Amino acid sequence: MAKMTFIKSAVKMKDFPISKFKEVAMAGRSNAGKSSLINVWANEKIAKVSQAPGKTRLLNFFNMNNSYIIVDMPGYGYASRGGEELKTWRKMVENYLSQREQLAGLVLVMDMARDWESDEEILAQYMMKNDLPVIVALTKADKFSKNDIAKAVERIKKQSRIDDVFAISSQTRYGCEEFEEFVFRSWIKKVPAK
Repeated sequence: MAKMTFIKSAVKMKDFPISKFKEVAMAGRSNAGKSSLINVWANEKIAKVSQAPGKTRLLNFFNMNNSYIIVDMPGYGYASRGGEELKTWRKMVENYLSQREQLAGLVLVMDMARDWESDEEILAQYMMKNDLPVIVALTKADKFSKNDIAKAVERIKKQSRIDDVFAISSQTRYGCEEFEEFVFRSWIKKVPAK
């Protein structure tokens, strides 16, 4: 049974937890379903699901089974952020993504109904520039038919040029196990493909 524990929240590098574990960063728009996905991963309500998008202002670190760490990043693309706050947010995210040695990869969490946009492209390019993998988790799959899910996955693969795109639902847990297994196998354990 998965056991996830909250470690701490931080903004500056000096405050990030010291550990030997690899880290999986989760990024997405404020209403993409990041916290819900983390809660499915944890098998409990560990991440706060906010009614008002854009509430996560810090990097939140969670220990997963003493095996790796999940880092919940503040949601992006939320209009109410002022210029100064946006600058602080950008600096925090860029510092983390470019300087954190334990970072194993980035999960871009997107609402399945949306198209790939410049926010996603900037983050994906940033990771690729630093030679780190990116996968996409398309949330809210329970609201779509199998046919529409397949179309959405293909559409995002084409728009993003990222091969690993997963359709998931935090409500029904559709696709969650396969997604988690991929992250663990590819980034944490690094099992070679058969």
